[in-house]
Amino acid sequence: MGTHADAQYLLHHSQDVVLNMIGIVRRQRQRGVSLIEMLVTLVILGVLMATGVPMFTMWIQNTQIRTAAEAIMNGLQAAKNEAIRSNRAVHLEFTTGTGYVVNPKSDPEQAPPIRERSHDEGSYNAVATTTPGGGTVITFTALGRIDPNNHNGSPVITQIDIDNPSMPAAESRELRIIIPAGGAIRMCDPQAPAGDPRAC
Repeated sequence: MGTHADAQYLLHHSQDVVLNMIGIVRRQRQRGVSLIEMLVTLVILGVLMATGVPMFTMWIQNTQIRTAAEAIMNGLQAAKNEAIRSNRAVHLEFTTGTGYVVNPKSDPEQAPPIRERSHDEGSYNAVATTTPGGGTVITFTALGRIDPNNHNGSPVITQIDIDNPSMPAAESRELRIIIPAGGAIRMCDPQAPAGDPRAC
């Protein structure tokens, strides 16, 4: 009789031990990540990186074009406003790449300049191309109009194209600054379709 009770006790006790062990194993498995789960995660991350990094790089390069174009627009507006405010001719002169200085026409080497921008300020890959070629100065009269006589004799700039040659032309979002004789400068997108307000 005692043997039967002992056997039942051992059976129940061993079932409890086995169930506890299974519970421990289950708890331990829930704490970690299996090798297969980790490999699947790495594959997904690899695919996302392979597709996302090139698009992110293009976005950064196009942002440099916009940064340079907006900086040049700000410099032109500053030169125009200073010319009107001070009642004298003021010019923006390109230095390196998209860098420039804003100074009075009567003192083109003024130090410190009224305004200055380095080519490396957020747009080191961007390039500004002027029309006509060889133009380096845009001068505003005291009335805010374009002065046809630059201090260095360079041709009067009517257009500035900002692009990024470090990327494929199809991916580049080139911007253009139009400079009419009346001084009403504006920025536009030469790739925008006709009828788009951003179009040139």
